[in-house]
Amino acid sequence: MQRTFAIIKPDAVAKGFTGQILAMIEGAGFKIVGMRKTRLSKAQAEGFYAVHKERPFFGGLVAFMTEGPVVVLALEKENAIADWRALMGATNPANAAEGTIRKKFAENVERNCVHGSDAPETAAVEIPFFFSAASLL
Repeated sequence: MQRTFAIIKPDAVAKGFTGQILAMIEGAGFKIVGMRKTRLSKAQAEGFYAVHKERPFFGGLVAFMTEGPVVVLALEKENAIADWRALMGATNPANAAEGTIRKKFAENVERNCVHGSDAPETAAVEIPFFFSAASLL
């Protein structure tokens, strides 16, 4: 079994897509081992996305991720990272495959409704950013 980290971003939460996205996650065979609705502070968003600090979109990303509630998730299944990335779809929803979360729910490349870890090393950092080991089922 492998674990990955996911966020249902503020755009999707505000539009009421959380339930549909969770249904797609479970329908794809993921076990939700951690889930919490929260609102990121500016400091949390800056820390979580620190890898992008020098990029021109960093300020906009932090503003977007703090504009409303998010749902953070720890997901588990065989090949969880690759399978979650496939279910999310391409970062730009215009390029996302039919049936993916971003194709169905994302507005554009910046407001793309979900986040997912891109590698085991990333998941190992992102999951404990939001969940203690004891809180995961």
